[in-house]
Amino acid sequence: MEALLKHMVDITRQRDHSLLDSSVVSALHELVGAEQVRVHELFRFRDETFIRPRVWIRDGKVATAEDNAAGENSGEPVSKLPVLVECIRERAASAVEVDAAGRHTLWLPVWLNDKVNTCLQVTASGPFPGETLHMIEGILSVYRNFQNILDYSERDSLTGLLNRKTFDEKFSRMLSSAQPESPQDQPERRHSPNGQIGHWLAVVDIDHFKRVNDQFGHLYGDEVLILVANLLRSSFRAQDRVFRFGGEEFVVLLRATCLDDARKIFERFRRNVEQHVFPQVGRVTVSVGFASISNESPVVILGHADQALYYAKATGRNRVCFYDELVQRGELRSEVSNDTVEFF
Repeated sequence: MEALLKHMVDITRQRDHSLLDSSVVSALHELVGAEQVRVHELFRFRDETFIRPRVWIRDGKVATAEDNAAGENSGEPVSKLPVLVECIRERAASAVEVDAAGRHTLWLPVWLNDKVNTCLQVTASGPFPGETLHMIEGILSVYRNFQNILDYSERDSLTGLLNRKTFDEKFSRMLSSAQPESPQDQPERRHSPNGQIGHWLAVVDIDHFKRVNDQFGHLYGDEVLILVANLLRSSFRAQDRVFRFGGEEFVVLLRATCLDDARKIFERFRRNVEQHVFPQVGRVTVSVGFASISNESPVVILGHADQALYYAKATGRNRVCFYDELVQRGELRSEVSNDTVEFF
C-alpha cells in the first residue's frame, strides 16, 4: 500500500506529458512486477492507424523516445496487433494477449474525447491476478484524468498538436541537451560538414491557405489543418516535437540528426503533403524554412527559420529552404545589432 501511494503521489504531481508517461510506466513496472511496460502513441497516416512506443522500460530503467534520439521509430501499422484492434473496435477497457511462450500482454487503450491516441502495454510472464488487474485499472483511471488535464492545457484543440504555450519549455529542454559552444566557434559550426549531428528548428506554412478558406469555407479549411497535422505526426519521429503556432503555421523541433538527413526529413514531409489528396480541396502544398539550433537565443533561431520560410514562399512556394545556405549564397543578409536582435 505504501508503494502504491508513493507512485500515485508521483503520478499526480506531474505537469508534463513525458514525465507523466514515465511515472505511470515506473509505477506499473514496480507494482505489477511486469517484464515490460510501454506507453504507445497512435496516429493516422494515409487512412491507416500506426502505433509507436513513446516511453518504455529498458534494463530496468525508464527510457523515452525524446531522450533516446538515436532510436528512430516511425511506427508500425496497428493492424499487425489484432487483439488491440479488436479491443479498440469493441471499445473495451482492456484486452489480454497470450504468446507461444505463455507471456501475457495486457493492452490498455486510453480513451479521451471518444478517441484513442495513447495505449499502455503491460507484459508479464504469466496471468494477471484479479487484484492486480483492479490496481492497474485504478492507476489507468488516474493516468487518463491527468492526460486529459495536460491535453487541455498543452495541446491545440483542433489538431491535437502541442500548442505555442508549450514551445518555450520544449525548446529550452532541447537547447540544454545541445552541445555548448563558444561564440567564436559558431561560424565554424555553420560551415561544418553536412554529416555533423545537430538539432534543427523548422517553420512550416500551408501555401495559399486563405484561398482554401475563401473558396471552400472554414470547415474544409479546418479539415486541411487536421490532415496536415496528421502528416506532420507521421513524417517525424517520436523524439521530435511538432507544434501548431496558430493559423496555418506549424513549428518542428528535429532532434539529433545531420544536415543532409534533416533536409531529407523535411523534404519527405513536403512531398507527403504534396501527394496527399485533400477531400474537396484537392492539392495542397507547404513551404518550410529551417535553421540550426545553436547557443543563440530562441528569438534569433526562430527568426532564422522564419526568414528561410519567407524566402521559400517568395520564390515559388512548395519548397524547403535552409537559412545558413541562403546567407552563404547571399540570398539573405543579416546584420547583428546586438545579442538578441537581427535586422534583415
